[in-house]
Amino acid sequence: MACGAIATHISDIARRNAWQVDVHPLPPLLHNHPSRIAVEVERVAFQLQSRYRRVAIGYADCGTYGALDEVCRRLGVPRLGGSHCYDVFAGVEALRRQFEADPGTYVLTDFLVRTFARTVLAELGLDRFPELRDDYFGHYTRVLWLAQRPTPELSRLAYDAAGRLELPLEILRVGDVGLERELAQMFDEV
Repeated sequence: MACGAIATHISDIARRNAWQVDVHPLPPLLHNHPSRIAVEVERVAFQLQSRYRRVAIGYADCGTYGALDEVCRRLGVPRLGGSHCYDVFAGVEALRRQFEADPGTYVLTDFLVRTFARTVLAELGLDRFPELRDDYFGHYTRVLWLAQRPTPELSRLAYDAAGRLELPLEILRVGDVGLERELAQMFDEV
């Protein structure tokens, strides 16, 4: 199973590598309530273990503060490494350098760029109460788009998202090689 924000990337990588994988996405908006991620992952993983010989979790820790690791230990299933998908896409060290260079960095992935109006603006109420922008984003100094598959349309949406936050946009092309490496390692474990 995988976070819905990266499930398409996982499916594409699996197809490209001819891995026999069924991807079961969970709602990406679980990230707005990280305390619910481990509970939902455990519920679905338990169901999938009765149907599949092997199960793996396409999530990093994602703000669960170790709760997801506890579920993985209990069920005997691996998960993606890292604290969040940003680590998976960009690499822990590369991301650390970005935050050291500018601690006020707000990070977007292709998924967040594509769904910004719904997953960020609407979920935070900024579509209805734009005056909250400074409360949420007043201490950020830039937006960093970790571009997996940049297209002209995604570029336009990324610039629009940064503009809505009144922040400059920087683009770091990361592709999906980090995710592919994590998946290959995880599949070796299952």
